[in-house]
Amino acid sequence: MKSDYFVNLLLIFISGALINNVILSQFLGICSFLGISNKIKSAIGMGLAVIFVITSSSIICYLLYTFILAPLDLGYLNTIVFIAVIACLVQFVEMVIKKFSPALYDALGVYLPLITTNCAVLGVALLNVEKGYDLVESIVNGFAAALGYTISIILMAGIRERMEYNDIPKTFRGFPITLITATLMAIAFYGFSGLI
Repeated sequence: MKSDYFVNLLLIFISGALINNVILSQFLGICSFLGISNKIKSAIGMGLAVIFVITSSSIICYLLYTFILAPLDLGYLNTIVFIAVIACLVQFVEMVIKKFSPALYDALGVYLPLITTNCAVLGVALLNVEKGYDLVESIVNGFAAALGYTISIILMAGIRERMEYNDIPKTFRGFPITLITATLMAIAFYGFSGLI
């Protein structure tokens, strides 16, 4: 029984990070993915911020839904409540990054506060409720989804840094080659679908 639960957690983790990758499979969080993936350093910073926000919001949203919204039959308010929780967490992350890493804060620019409206964060919180995950499963799914986001954005940043030195036809420079690269990454991540 216990081993079945751990196997289930492992499957949730693999599914969240690779198979159902929020960016490359579910196409959530694309704006920050395309906007921040210019440099690896800023991609790592954004990835760590998203890991904190998604994992923390998974915990808090689960507790709020399970112990307040569901018992009071207020499930229809979950989107509004979850957005408020996410906004508070993002404000906290923004203050911490501004205090301890002003260079990263400047590099992330407008995309840091946009984590609040990043549909990946809200999507994971809503998915946890929709699938009926318990607290541990919600944490694992939230962390895995955020890790998948981080892997994707760092890979894209590494590719984009290398592409700066490539001879790309003029019509494909900039955003067009970035979209082509994202498409090829999505196709590559589709190959993980056979794992489960």
